[in-house]
Amino acid sequence: MQFSRTGLACLFAVALIAASCSGGGGTKLAGVAATVYDGTCADDNGTSVTVYSGRSENLMKPVFDAFACESGTSVRVRWGSSTDLALLIDTEGDRTEADVFISRSPGPVGFLESKGLLTAMDSSVLDLVDDDHRGDNGTWIGFSGRKRVLVHNLDSVPSSELPTSVFDLTDSQWRGRVAIPATNGSFVDWFTVFRDQYGNDAATQWLSDMVDNDARYYPNNVAIVEAAARGEIDVGLVNHYYNYRLAADAAAAGEQHRAANYDLSDEDIGSLLIITAATMTKSTEDRTAAQSFISYLLSTSAQRFFTSNTYEYPLAGGVEANPVLPPLTALSIGSVDFDALGGGFERTEDIIQRSGILNQ
Repeated sequence: MQFSRTGLACLFAVALIAASCSGGGGTKLAGVAATVYDGTCADDNGTSVTVYSGRSENLMKPVFDAFACESGTSVRVRWGSSTDLALLIDTEGDRTEADVFISRSPGPVGFLESKGLLTAMDSSVLDLVDDDHRGDNGTWIGFSGRKRVLVHNLDSVPSSELPTSVFDLTDSQWRGRVAIPATNGSFVDWFTVFRDQYGNDAATQWLSDMVDNDARYYPNNVAIVEAAARGEIDVGLVNHYYNYRLAADAAAAGEQHRAANYDLSDEDIGSLLIITAATMTKSTEDRTAAQSFISYLLSTSAQRFFTSNTYEYPLAGGVEANPVLPPLTALSIGSVDFDALGGGFERTEDIIQRSGILNQ
């Protein structure tokens, strides 16, 4: 992930603003959005909020539609990668259409904060989560969490043989057996925190040792979980929820799924909790609508949707996680100072590119 001008022209060319309308009073939502809100839509109240979303449309649109329906506030969305959208907001400056920016992690938010393009939210919004899950300056708030885990094939690697730390994966017994999604955004987020916690030298050496130990590159988390399930790879570093989704899909199809998540030690960097963040731009002309939208992401119905449908950890106080998820115990790792990481992604990308992992 690099905050550069690469691809910006394409972003302007293909990114469209789409409308999620309230549907008008008396109508009701259909499809997945109805699982978030199944009541009657409110009348259009004449207000709107524009969201730049760095999380995917299939995940977020049901919640956006539910908010529009329930509140009567129309939602306009620009979809894209968190990095590209942060760069776009930086380019647009005070002229940006964005009222709210959603990022897959607080890193791109930290980038925008360093540019002076964000504004603090009211305490009524910030107090919806614990201190660990919001920015010190009140400019971002976390609304869901994805934990890093080790997924493993159940037939080739019993849990009793699995390591307690990512540092153990450089041992010879794991030669050629570990998959890494090195270009995936969540891995980049994770490795940036790794660098922050252990220093550039230690993090760079770990990745170099993994390459020397014949770690295998896969482009994303899904590919690794699928490879582990069919026995193509023994273990892989992924976000926790992908295995739950694929296992549910397999069960629905009457098929076996031969992969399981494994939690490394609570204090290990491999158990990092990556937080999805929402923030409000400094140029928003309607703080009330923007904050109402952000608060909705932390509403009980939205939080239940995230944990029930996508198996993420809810971050709003009083909302229980999906019962299939193990208790979240790695909060001391998950609460690192993300605010300081906004400028760290360029260096992370450079280290990953130079390591040789993409050729594995």
